[in-house]
Amino acid sequence: MNTAVRERPSDRAGREALERALAAWPAIAPGLPGMHASGIAKLRENALARFRASGFPTARDEEWKYTDLSALTARSFMQVPGDVQAATAEPLPHHALFDDLGGHRLAFVDGRHAPELSSIGPLPGGVRIESLGAALLRDPAALETWLADSRGHSAMAALNAAFMADGALVIVPAAVELAEPIHLVFLGATASTVQPRNLIVVGEHSKCTLIEHYAGSAPTFTNALTQAFLARDADVEYCKLQDEGERALHVGGTHVAQAQGSRFAGHSVSLGASLARHDVTAIFDGERCTATLDGLYLAGGRQHVDHHTRIDHAQPHGTSREHFRGILDGRSRGVFNGRIVVHPGAQQSDAWLTSRNLLLSADAEADTKPQLEIYADDVKCAHGATVGQLDENELFYLRSRGFDAAAARSVLTWAFARSALDAIRLAPLRAHLERACLARLPQALPLAELA
Repeated sequence: MNTAVRERPSDRAGREALERALAAWPAIAPGLPGMHASGIAKLRENALARFRASGFPTARDEEWKYTDLSALTARSFMQVPGDVQAATAEPLPHHALFDDLGGHRLAFVDGRHAPELSSIGPLPGGVRIESLGAALLRDPAALETWLADSRGHSAMAALNAAFMADGALVIVPAAVELAEPIHLVFLGATASTVQPRNLIVVGEHSKCTLIEHYAGSAPTFTNALTQAFLARDADVEYCKLQDEGERALHVGGTHVAQAQGSRFAGHSVSLGASLARHDVTAIFDGERCTATLDGLYLAGGRQHVDHHTRIDHAQPHGTSREHFRGILDGRSRGVFNGRIVVHPGAQQSDAWLTSRNLLLSADAEADTKPQLEIYADDVKCAHGATVGQLDENELFYLRSRGFDAAAARSVLTWAFARSALDAIRLAPLRAHLERACLARLPQALPLAELA
């Protein structure tokens, strides 16, 4: 009997896309920053070898069983970064620069640093906010150890490590509190491939706020990777906003390594792209770490949005809180997989994980899977998940108080979404996100009526 597994069309597309990526490497590699340094060159080559071995994820991979990358692998996307025709450029979404946010802005267009759109104010001594590509050209050896940390990385992260061309480098030395936020904004202007690599290093007893923001109407493919290293007692608030156009494809990863007593508050807001995937990992490398992961995703039409998270309680006395909410309309699909692992010896860990999904149409779909893996006996852990529609009793109550049907649905939907945004401490950012979310809610009322 023939037991061979028949190749699916998506598998064949993935294999052909892998071959195209590998074939493009000899032409692209010489122009990538840091290739003149043996350590960075070796790092890239090792990443390419990992990607060659794994290939693009398919539905056969458990972590990707609900997310089909056929739309990506069908594209001839491995052009040389920046090698595009200006005539194809679409207007830049200047509103995405968040001019009223204040602080420091580092801007990129089609994956390349855009100094004319950036605005870096005076910085305390030792603080660096700059192009990673420029830093790799100037002093690659200083960044090698951080860039080589591949814990929690996937096949797409290996692809990024091989082909990364630019991104943000943020270094905050010990005992520095940045009062103003750092806004990293990535704008898509052409049908291009961008693979941003962002490196965030925060020293002992330091504090900062970062926004990682993707916008633009061009049909881009973004494969982003952000690494954050928090030293002892560091405090970081981080928000990733994915607000790209309906023709865009976005795959991203955020990986956080936390030393003793550090605190990380991460927010993920996904509004745009036809397909979006965000992997988030937090690893407790020291005792008494705290991680809070909040997420909100809004999807309509045939949008597909996927969040995979993992928090590793690898040391005792760690605390984690994870709350994700999805609002799905049309024929959209939301995927959430949250995993908390309490390792042996990580006693007195405290973890809580919830996923809530609101379906606004009969054709919308939510696949949610909260997971706890506990290998210690003195812990406090719980998880939960819900998928449902608007409560008919609540709708009836609002209708009895004078709201029409559309307004009642808008009020309840907005209340569901807003609770996910309330955790964001930076008020101007929270206001921007409220406006962006309201613009995408079906039958939404003006902000003044819902606020």
